[in-house]
Amino acid sequence: MHEPFCLDEYLYFCIEQYVRHNCTEVVIIGDCLDNHYSSFHEVNIDAEYTGKQELEVAIKRIARWRDAFPDATVIIGNHDRLIMRKAQTSAIPSKWIKSYKEVLEVPGWNFVERYVKDGVQYIHGEGGTARTKCRADMMNTVQGHLHTQAYCEHYVGQKFRVFGMQIGAGIKFSSYSFAYAKAGKKPAIGCGVILNNGKLPINILMEL
Repeated sequence: MHEPFCLDEYLYFCIEQYVRHNCTEVVIIGDCLDNHYSSFHEVNIDAEYTGKQELEVAIKRIARWRDAFPDATVIIGNHDRLIMRKAQTSAIPSKWIKSYKEVLEVPGWNFVERYVKDGVQYIHGEGGTARTKCRADMMNTVQGHLHTQAYCEHYVGQKFRVFGMQIGAGIKFSSYSFAYAKAGKKPAIGCGVILNNGKLPINILMEL
């Protein structure tokens, strides 16, 4: 999502897939927030928002997601962690830091590092790709993090079968927060649906 820099229509796309496939649970794969203002890399000096403004707008936009999906499991992404990382750099104890759900006003969202359901692990994916992670762990894997990749690959051996799904993102590529990638590939906008108790993964790309 990388709010407040998410495509407006991405939410409606996700709602459509949820309804169409009779989904019963939502897993947000990480990076709810972009936190551009707090990046460890150079920030855009012509940024539209100050840090305070960016967070306020992000909270308002995340409210749209909360209203659509009041209960969700949220994987903590590397952009979500930026504030905590800066607090740790400054030797500030975590006791001083508010929880994600309190800051973002999403009481029904459960923030975790990793989630497992029906033999499928959901992670953000900083460590690499879904195709390598599923084979390293010998476990069905769904992850995000890599904005330009969306695929589902199955690996079959004598006594095993696992899949790795990379689901892309919902970012608005023209936003100043993604200026660092302007010369690279455009993002893959889409989501993943897991059906039949973890046995049927479907990667769905949004029409642009």
